[in-house]
Amino acid sequence: MKLFSNSSSLNSRAYYFYQKIQIQFFSTTPTRTRSSKKRSSSLYSKISQVGDPNLSMVPVLDQWIGEGNDTFRGELRRVINELMVHKRFKHALEVSLWMTNKRGHPVAPFDVAVRLKLIFRIFGLDQLENYFNKIPENLRTYHVYLALLNCYTMAKSVDKAESIMQKARDLGYVSKAIWYNLMMNLHYQLGNKEKLSDLLIEMEAKGISYDQFTLSVCLRACAMASDEVGMDKIVRIMESDPLVNVHWQTCVIAAEGYLKMGLIDKALVILKKLEGKLTTSNKSNILFVFLLKLYAEAGKKNELYRVWNLYKQNGNVVNRVYISMMRALMTFGDIEGTEKIFEEWESSGLSVDFRIPNFLIDAYCTDGRLEKAEELIAKGISKGGDPVAITWCHLAGGYLKKSRVPEAMEALKKAISICPTKFKTKDSLITCLEYLEKGDKEKAEELIKFVRTRGISREVASDETCSLIKDVEFQSCEENLNSEGMFASEDEYINDNGNIDRVST
Repeated sequence: MKLFSNSSSLNSRAYYFYQKIQIQFFSTTPTRTRSSKKRSSSLYSKISQVGDPNLSMVPVLDQWIGEGNDTFRGELRRVINELMVHKRFKHALEVSLWMTNKRGHPVAPFDVAVRLKLIFRIFGLDQLENYFNKIPENLRTYHVYLALLNCYTMAKSVDKAESIMQKARDLGYVSKAIWYNLMMNLHYQLGNKEKLSDLLIEMEAKGISYDQFTLSVCLRACAMASDEVGMDKIVRIMESDPLVNVHWQTCVIAAEGYLKMGLIDKALVILKKLEGKLTTSNKSNILFVFLLKLYAEAGKKNELYRVWNLYKQNGNVVNRVYISMMRALMTFGDIEGTEKIFEEWESSGLSVDFRIPNFLIDAYCTDGRLEKAEELIAKGISKGGDPVAITWCHLAGGYLKKSRVPEAMEALKKAISICPTKFKTKDSLITCLEYLEKGDKEKAEELIKFVRTRGISREVASDETCSLIKDVEFQSCEENLNSEGMFASEDEYINDNGNIDRVST
């Protein structure tokens, strides 16, 4: 069966990668170049309603055409991009294939690159390589090799990544920082500091300027190695190189690196520069979140309140920043200050979000003020809020401290019921089982049985009581706001300019 042909009758010779969907590379239909963001938004709004990955996109796309609409390649690429951002890889591949199979848009190297990434995410390396080996030489261009390298680095396949990197060098493609960013991130994740240095030396020898992603990987590598001299060198480049447009996220990584090494004064200098980006950033809420977090880690409570008051002057107060401020205050053990911020939030009229009272619920349960914790939970529920799993975990811990075991069990059952598939080992669950093991093995078995029925335990041992639960996964469903993975460790895909775009999580 031929996989590639210049004939217009390709449908009879398609290669199947995704169920019965055809992947093909050529068509005789002319390309349409016009596009419309408004139309793309309307098409995506229809596609986004199909949330089940097992359902096909094809009927939705066919219906769109049947209603008298048309689709242009740029429009469909934007839809594919949105689907990738939301990690709907199967649907993105379907749209890409429909674009060429049914709408007759010729496949460009960029489309092949996107499909490589999607095939890797859906089927893995074997199918990726099978697909790549059948790509005609005339389509194996810059974008395609870059996408293949991207996949190998995500798979942490060092030998294959280095082989493709060398092939790209030989073809003259390695002329931008993005190639080095991918390889440096791979070696950073594997702790190969010498390889990082070699790549930087090669960039300098070829006159390839660092970009913000290069700087980010280097900063994180220096922080991991507690390399103050290296950190200082990268920061100087950030400050002095006019060709480098330093993103605020890069500043966050630099500040975190200095804080990790205990270099508070150097971190504070970075934080002041970070504040200067508030007026130019379109992500000011997120930037405030990190400023609050980092000033708290630096132990600067006065600066924390100064930034908080600066934030409130904007008038656009959101729950996420309240969460960050309360978390920051709890690093100081400042329950009174947290209570005041909570009162501000209550009077703000924002939507009920149990992540906000959770800080106080945890504190009250820890110091034995169960009545206040119960009161906060009841108040939140009365306002239409839904406690999250960690809310009930906090309460269970408080009940155990008071030897109120039956109530602790009920609280834990509620936690497990809310978030059964995301639980990791939680002290309150283990403590409850250990406590019951000493006095009431029947109740311990009851709780273990409940955990099993919720599908939480990966592997349940044959031993009784507490030991049965050691492999149970149990984690908070709370949002974990930090900068780990904000750059190269996040999902990436290649855009039209050959740069890395980030997939938000």
